[in-house]
Amino acid sequence: MPNHVFDEIKNLVTEARNPASEDIDAKSSEEILHIMNQEDQTVPQVVAREIPYIARAVDLLVETFANGGRLFYVGAGTSGRLGVLDAAECPPTYGTPPTLVQGIIAGGEKALVESQEGSEDRRDNGVKDLLARGVTSKDVVCGIAASFRTPYVLAAIDKAREIGCKTIFVTCNPREEIKLDVDIAICPVVGPEVVMGSTRMKAGTATKLVLNMLTTASMIRSGKVYGNMMIDLMMTSKKLEERSKRTVMMVTGLNYESAVAVLKKADGHVKTALVMALAEVSAEEARKRLKASNGFVRKALAKTE
Repeated sequence: MPNHVFDEIKNLVTEARNPASEDIDAKSSEEILHIMNQEDQTVPQVVAREIPYIARAVDLLVETFANGGRLFYVGAGTSGRLGVLDAAECPPTYGTPPTLVQGIIAGGEKALVESQEGSEDRRDNGVKDLLARGVTSKDVVCGIAASFRTPYVLAAIDKAREIGCKTIFVTCNPREEIKLDVDIAICPVVGPEVVMGSTRMKAGTATKLVLNMLTTASMIRSGKVYGNMMIDLMMTSKKLEERSKRTVMMVTGLNYESAVAVLKKADGHVKTALVMALAEVSAEEARKRLKASNGFVRKALAKTE
């Protein structure tokens, strides 16, 4: 007699067979790749249909960050790794503290480099790992599970709601089939995978796109971008150091040497350097203006633009 897990997964879109690849094992390398590529091309359009829900989540995150809250991703396997990746890339890109966006993965750090498949079934660990981060009612918890049924993730979401957090869920199964009490469900239904059940493929791609959109749009709306350039980064590597100089040069029209000089006075902070150069003010005045404008360069320059 099949157990409850069999019954849970047997009708999931993410566990179905894909007609386009049913005989893929008899194909040549190039034919296999064409099938994969054709399927991958459907993903962006599917994500596009979820933009209204993604936008609601972005608005929620902008408000949360402005009020001192944080974002916690919770996932297992590929979903968990994608959450950790997105969280890890926020500090170097947008100058955020590592605590602002955090990734929690079933099985802990070891699961990032070595599969810990059984860990996704441990509901108690989902609760324990969430509580270990000191989650409060000011925070947002985003569950990520392509199948939407992952026990570790569901338990964390249940606990988050109990705490009073706002909740988001990213899954690749249809919204009408999700029996979850969350504030916002984001459901890019990419259909059956080329290899049945291998959700690191289209589902993983869709998830990566959604997470990119969530944090990137939230950071833009939080004043971390001027035009389409990152301006809250710090010069913590050679690449970021040169990107900082180039950004200052492009925005202000300064030459290389002058950009270096103003960045030095700004302690390497691009946003401060831009206000200094464009408004022709001191570093102290630039910081004062930025603080008064909640970090938005355009608002800090309002008196001079």
